[in-house]
Amino acid sequence: MRKYAVQKSITGLEMKKCRKRLGVSQKEFAELVNVSKKTVERWEYSGQPVTGPVVTLVYILMNEPAWEEKLIIPEKEMPIRMSYMFRDELCTIIDVDEEKRRVNVRNYTNHFLKKAFGNNEHPTYEDYEEFLESRCFPRTRDKMKLILRELDLPFYDPMMIIEKTEGRMAEDDFWIRIER
Repeated sequence: MRKYAVQKSITGLEMKKCRKRLGVSQKEFAELVNVSKKTVERWEYSGQPVTGPVVTLVYILMNEPAWEEKLIIPEKEMPIRMSYMFRDELCTIIDVDEEKRRVNVRNYTNHFLKKAFGNNEHPTYEDYEEFLESRCFPRTRDKMKLILRELDLPFYDPMMIIEKTEGRMAEDDFWIRIER
């Protein structure tokens, strides 16, 4: 059986030191470790030892602060932002400027099957268009006009279909959230 060299608890002062080293507010730290801001406040000021999985996370962040950078979602700089999701896990951020035909992606997973463009870290606009079509029913689908009418769409347009369906496919846990 494996054993790990991890602390069982840390002090509120150590927690605060980690947060300050990362340069984040209590609210931002709470979002990073997936708790409420009140919990972070309690950890920092109660005088009680902090225990649980957050202790290991703080240890990792103190020794490898670059991990926090890997999790940051950048500010939206293009007209369209898509979040490619697997269930409730954010896998890829896709920023698109359709007018300039530019696409930027940022992956939040190492698993190539969960990345929107697989191992392609620099997709072209054409790759993006293929990706959109892959999240829709095929153009050649039998009775396509009935499906479009059901979706209240005048014609086949992958972006419009995804806006209506979230890019959900049968027996598939991937979906897309779009921000304009």
